[in-house]
Amino acid sequence: MNIVVYGATGNAGSEIVKELLRRGHKVTGVARNVDSLKDQPGVAAKTDNLSNVDRITEVIKGADAVVSAYQPPADNTDALIDVTKRQIDAVKKAGVARLIVVGGAGQLEVAPGVTLIKSGYLPAEYMPIALSHEKAAEVLKASSGINWTYIAPAAYFVPGERTGKYRSGTNNLVSDEKGESRISFADYAIALVDEVEKPQHERALFSVGY
Repeated sequence: MNIVVYGATGNAGSEIVKELLRRGHKVTGVARNVDSLKDQPGVAAKTDNLSNVDRITEVIKGADAVVSAYQPPADNTDALIDVTKRQIDAVKKAGVARLIVVGGAGQLEVAPGVTLIKSGYLPAEYMPIALSHEKAAEVLKASSGINWTYIAPAAYFVPGERTGKYRSGTNNLVSDEKGESRISFADYAIALVDEVEKPQHERALFSVGY
């Protein structure tokens, strides 16, 4: 498959690129600065800052799917919302089959009707990005005419080994028997590429963790 990955140089995006290449997919890696991608075999590097629908449309034209691992600036996390809107418009214009978004854990339930955001357990410094991810997910849910998937990670979304293991949920935070919720970027990438290859959650949100 021909997959475009936005945010291809970031923590999650770089692992998604590796996983796609490992499975033989054709990858276009997109970022503001693509220097780190230029020497990566099998990756076509393109520059874009996600500020213009026509440019996004040009970049993704002909792709089978677009993966967005975009990370907004720390001082303007709500940039994620407008970026999501522009990606939706571009996917429609380009006629791309799917948009798959690397999401956040804040909106996931830790108890019936209680999200991580509302639980009181989320540290204050993570609240802005958690709220922005929640708003961006609502934009996706309200969209029509595109086939989207939103993949929410565990509470601790961190560097780590590629174990090849993960569990998935719906709108719940995935935790282990000790109540810990985490997943490595590498194993998250496995879950995402599994969804690319064998869609199970079209027009839906799902969560992953150990």
